[in-house]
Amino acid sequence: MNVLIVEDEALAVQKLTKLLRETAPTLNVVGVTDGIETTVEWLTSHPSPDLIMMDIELSDGQSFEIFNLVEVDCPVIFTTSYDEHALRAFKGNSLDYLLKPIRRDELDQAVQKYLRIAARRVTSADIGHLVQDLRKQGSGHEVRTQFLVREGQRLIPVETAQIVCFYAEDGQTYLLTRNRIGYTVEYTLEQLEEMLDVTQFFRVNEQFIVAQSAITATHSSLNGKLKLELKPGPGREVLVSPDRVERFRIWKGN
Repeated sequence: MNVLIVEDEALAVQKLTKLLRETAPTLNVVGVTDGIETTVEWLTSHPSPDLIMMDIELSDGQSFEIFNLVEVDCPVIFTTSYDEHALRAFKGNSLDYLLKPIRRDELDQAVQKYLRIAARRVTSADIGHLVQDLRKQGSGHEVRTQFLVREGQRLIPVETAQIVCFYAEDGQTYLLTRNRIGYTVEYTLEQLEEMLDVTQFFRVNEQFIVAQSAITATHSSLNGKLKLELKPGPGREVLVSPDRVERFRIWKGN
């Protein structure tokens, strides 16, 4: 399997190459690039690699820009010096995120994850969504742990761990708790996507954001959709739209 390394520090390239050879001897480093321009040039003039190891901070900018300039349709393992909080947010993705200095055991886990999903096609849309999430983390995005909701004349906190789903209906947004209590919230689903832990919540369609811990079963449905069973259920059908199915499966880890 062929690997492209995108890294602007020579010593980091040497160390990563050594770790890759120790972790998976079948992996073959077919190229090394050190910036946005050189990476785009390499990707447009060579066959797509099977895997890319990509540093986020490059000499000529952040590697996110690469995805605006060329289509990338293979798995990517990002490497970075971002903090542990940002690192934890992406352990659930098939496209992984490793903190520098890279540890042998973590690299091994990331490579093994890649090998498990190698047969599944990863699209540029999958990577695009991960890049958006990484940008949120890199910009100081803080995950909400609770929401204030109105109960009669008072405001009460609802912990995100107690939320089954958020849904939009008739121009209003609601959340449903594990106690089967529904509340209105003063945010759109788009705004909520910016606030929630991306490893714990997923927007399955235009109307629903669901909590991973609330999903009890997944079933195939018509037209390429997936039907979800939530506990407790919101009293309406919850479907994963066809364009989100592959990312949902990656998010769920199956």
